[in-house]
Amino acid sequence: MKERIHLISTCQRAFKPLVGMLIVFSLWGTNNAIAATSLEAAIPQGSLFDVISARAKKLAEQDYIAPKNIQIEALNSIDYQDYRSIRFKHDQSVWKDEGLYELQLFHPGFLYKTPVKINIVDQDAKLSRLPFSTDFYQYDGTAAHLKDEIAKSVEGTQLGHAGFRLHYPLNNDDYKDEIMVFQGASYFRLVGPNQVYGLSARGLAIDTAQTSGEEFPSFKEFWLVKPTPEQTNITIFALLDSPSVAGAYKFEIDPNTQTRVNVDMQIFARKDVKKLGVAPLTSMFYHGENSTKFFDDYRPEVHDSDGLLTQSQESNWVWRPLNNPSQLSVTSFSYENPKGFGLVQRDRDFNNYFDIEAHYHDRPSLWIEPQGEWGNGRVELVEIPTDTETNDNIVSYWVPEKPFKAGEALKFSYKMTTFNDYLSQNNLAKVARTRIGSAALPGEDNPPPKSHRQFTVDFTGPDINQLSAKLALSADLQLTTGEARDITVQKLPKSLGWRVAFKVAPQGSDPVDMRLSLKLRNKEVSEVWSYVWYPNDIK
Repeated sequence: MKERIHLISTCQRAFKPLVGMLIVFSLWGTNNAIAATSLEAAIPQGSLFDVISARAKKLAEQDYIAPKNIQIEALNSIDYQDYRSIRFKHDQSVWKDEGLYELQLFHPGFLYKTPVKINIVDQDAKLSRLPFSTDFYQYDGTAAHLKDEIAKSVEGTQLGHAGFRLHYPLNNDDYKDEIMVFQGASYFRLVGPNQVYGLSARGLAIDTAQTSGEEFPSFKEFWLVKPTPEQTNITIFALLDSPSVAGAYKFEIDPNTQTRVNVDMQIFARKDVKKLGVAPLTSMFYHGENSTKFFDDYRPEVHDSDGLLTQSQESNWVWRPLNNPSQLSVTSFSYENPKGFGLVQRDRDFNNYFDIEAHYHDRPSLWIEPQGEWGNGRVELVEIPTDTETNDNIVSYWVPEKPFKAGEALKFSYKMTTFNDYLSQNNLAKVARTRIGSAALPGEDNPPPKSHRQFTVDFTGPDINQLSAKLALSADLQLTTGEARDITVQKLPKSLGWRVAFKVAPQGSDPVDMRLSLKLRNKEVSEVWSYVWYPNDIK
């Protein structure tokens, strides 16, 4: 699978999920050579979130202290190939053969230079931590010389690790799949059954797409509660810190037919925050069916996600196809107490990708479902131009209407759920395809300007697909500016759905914000298709 760079606002970071530098200490199973060291008195799991919240509050009341980087030149100077040649030994897994869950770690070095602590909470509520050892890793190829150099440098110290990943028998009982990884700043990824890693989630986003630059909070310490042998869920706590915010997080992870994560967070403002992004998701869209630029690529589409889906308090559904714009694009959807939002990989047909390495057709979709009332605010979508698929250029998050001021505290709870193409609770017809082309007719002597476009939007669903073509489905199309003409609604052959086709003539260079839905006798039978056309995208 290709590595990925997170490209957000004006900040670039290398190799997904290598964003920020996360070093992790961990407790190993009884088969490991180094025994765990007890660090603190027992803390009941039920009290741990409150204890971490109190620590975060105290942090926010003090000046921010940036974490120190590792001081081992042999690790700081290695290149990407060296780093890929260092592999974790599976037989050294934490909790190996002790239950359903196992934990594996990543090696520090290369871009991972900031130590972060990880603690294990055992069944007696005692906390433990384990120092780094080169015995946990296999050093191959160009990294073979590193083992002795590192061992000499870290003698008597706690070097830590560059992140951790959870393994669980998700797809069959004989193999423990990697289901979730925490690595870099506050980034983490998860997958459901038969999925491969794609988009990422984050603990928090601060000032994304602001001209002043983005701030990236980091999880600086973790607490993993060791599950019992037959336990199917696992709980992780984390302490977050940044120049503007400190916070406590609780992740309750439950992999099943879908992977679900219940998140509780409490954050404290060290200083005023211009824009707070709650439950942020980060993804990649390089090119797809709606792209209007030429991509010299044998693959028809390349993306981790192809749309943003939102659900209002009144259960109105909006689908916004993603785009790789020619300039930074920020779009907002205002809501009061939304029911959910998420980035979706709706197109799951291999024939639309032809990539046997990246498996874009198997990338997960991720749904954020607020728990309790979130009040007024907006779901914001940021789309950033990129000229390569190794850049993560899509970000989405919730922005509360009320500013987050120094000295204030906020609590949020939400559920994260992996899925494939569609959510079961969305029983309306869905957008299946969005395609854009020239509005000129073939052979037309006096064609319209290139900025005039032909749109075709296909809707599908079991209910509308069985409707007779003789029924009068209508298109409810609204534009903020410009003009739409030649609007048609037709049933597609072989029960593939219904197509709405129309032409758009923009007003000068003004962006055209469009909303479209299908209606049957004035009743809405589809989700709302939302799209912004930028005339300047066509040169």
